[in-house]
Amino acid sequence: MVWTSPFPVAEESFAALPELVRGAAAREPEQPALIDAASGSVISYSTLANRIGQVAAGLAVRGFAPGDVLAICAPNIAPWAGMALGAMAAGGTVTGLSPLATRSEVSAQLTSARAGVLVTTPALLPGAREAAAAAATREIIVLGGVPSEPSGPSPVVTSAEELLASGHATGPGPAGGSRPGPWQAGLLPFSSGTTGLPKGVVLTHASLAAAVRQLGGSLALTGRDRILAVAPFAHVMGFIVSLCAPLAAGATVVTLPRYSLAALLAAVERYRVTVLAVPPPVMTALATGPEADRRDLSSLQLIVSGGAPLGATGQQAVARRFPHAAVGQGYGLTETAAVISLPGRDGSPPGAAGRLAPGTELRVVDPATGREAAAGEPGELWVRGPQVMAGYLGDEAATAGILGPGGWLRTGDLGHADPDGCVFLTGRLKELIKVNAYQVAPAELEAVLLGHPLVADVAVIPAPDEQAGEVPVAVVVPRDGLDPERLIGWVADRVAPWKRIRAVRLADQIPRTPSGKTLYRVLTAAGRDPAGAIPR
Repeated sequence: MVWTSPFPVAEESFAALPELVRGAAAREPEQPALIDAASGSVISYSTLANRIGQVAAGLAVRGFAPGDVLAICAPNIAPWAGMALGAMAAGGTVTGLSPLATRSEVSAQLTSARAGVLVTTPALLPGAREAAAAAATREIIVLGGVPSEPSGPSPVVTSAEELLASGHATGPGPAGGSRPGPWQAGLLPFSSGTTGLPKGVVLTHASLAAAVRQLGGSLALTGRDRILAVAPFAHVMGFIVSLCAPLAAGATVVTLPRYSLAALLAAVERYRVTVLAVPPPVMTALATGPEADRRDLSSLQLIVSGGAPLGATGQQAVARRFPHAAVGQGYGLTETAAVISLPGRDGSPPGAAGRLAPGTELRVVDPATGREAAAGEPGELWVRGPQVMAGYLGDEAATAGILGPGGWLRTGDLGHADPDGCVFLTGRLKELIKVNAYQVAPAELEAVLLGHPLVADVAVIPAPDEQAGEVPVAVVVPRDGLDPERLIGWVADRVAPWKRIRAVRLADQIPRTPSGKTLYRVLTAAGRDPAGAIPR
C-alpha cells in the first residue's frame, strides 16, 4: 500500500532559492526579512536581495565559479542568509559547519566537501584558519571584520565588507543573469553521524525548492509571520525550516545566535513571534519551565517539534501550556531536505509526525520479509518525493544502500501510518533492542518514561544479558524525588514483559545532536566502559 499526501501540489515553474527570496523582495521590498534577536537590528528584503547579488558578484571576482563549494561556520546570525544565497546565486554549493565543531571536524568536512571558501566570525577565526590550512581551503571571509593579527600566506583572510564592496563595484554580476539549474547541487549538509561517520548529502536546487514550497504551503506561511530561528542554520532543519522557507514566503526570520530558554522566550515576547520550530528537548523545556509563565507569549500561533520523535505526552504537555497555539510535529531527514511529513497550520494529532508533505509518497515495509504493511502495522518507512537527495557525495555504495529502485528512499526509521495518512514514528531500525526473539524500540519506552512526572529526559539503550541477549536500560535525567526502583516498577505496569526496563542509570543530561537526535552510540559506549560514565 502506498500512502500519498492530502495536501495539494502547487504547479509552479522551477525557481532556485535565491530567486524565490528575490521574488519575496519584489513583492514587499521594505518588509523586514531578518531581525537579530540580540541587538534588534533589521535587514529589509530589498537589502537582503542586494546583498545576495553583491555576494555572488564578489565571489565571482575571487574566482568562485559554478560547482565550487562555500562553507559557513557561524552561529545563527543574519549574514548567513546573504552569504549562503549569494553563493548559490553564483552557481556554487553551500555546506554548513557547526560553530561548536572541533578543528579536526571542521578540517575533515572542508576536505570532504572540497570547500574553496570558508565564511566565519572573528571569534572562530583562529581555529578556522588552522582547519582551512589543513584542508587547503584557499580563502576565509570573516563576518564583522578581520582581527588585527598576523596572517600567514595561506589561506587568504578577508572581510565580508571587502567582499560586498567588490561585488557592488562590479554590479549585479552572476546574480542578475545566472540561474542555477534544477539538478545542480545547491546544499551539501553532512548527516549527523548518530551511526557511523557523517556523509555529505547532495541536495539539488530542485530538492531545496520543493522542500521550501512544501513547508510554506503546509504551514501556510505568509508575510505576516515571524519565525524564531532556533535550530542551527548549519543543520538542514535550521537552514530549510527556519530560514529559507520563511524567506521564500516573505515572512520575517528572527535570528537567535545562542539558544537558552530565557533568550528564546524573551525573543518570542519582544518580536511577537508567530511560528516556533524546535527539537524535542526545547519542547520539554517549554512545557515544564516556569519562565514561560512570566512572559507574554500570546503571539504564538503554531509550535512545531522536529528533528526527532516527540511522544503524544510531550506534545499534549506543550498544548496545555500554550492553549492559544496549535501544536504539531514534523518529520524529515537530512536526505530529504528536512521534509517528509508536516503538520498543518492547525497542528497535528498528538504523537503523530503530521501528514505527508505535498508530492510525497510513503510505503511501510516489514524489514524482515520485505512485504508491505497494512494501515496501522509497523515497519520501515520508505519515502519518495521531489525533495529527496541526489545521493551521498562520492559514495556510490552508501547511496545504493539507501536509494532503491523507483526512487524510494529507505529511511531506517520504524513507524506506521493510520487510515487518515498520519505518520507515527516508533524508533530507528538500527537502534532496536533484541530481547530474546522480540524487538523493542527505544522510542516506545522513552515515550512511556516521559509520562512519569519525575522524569525530565530519558534515553533507552541496550545492555548485554546472558539469557536474553540484550535488555533495555533507561538513562534518566531525574527531577527531585525520583526513586529508580519505583520507576522500574511503574514502567513494568505499562508494558509487555519483554519491554520492561531492567535498570535505571541517572545522568545530568542526554547527549544529542543539534537537531535533537539522541546520540545512542555515545550512551551505549559509556555504558560498556566504566571510564566513559555519563556525568552525574
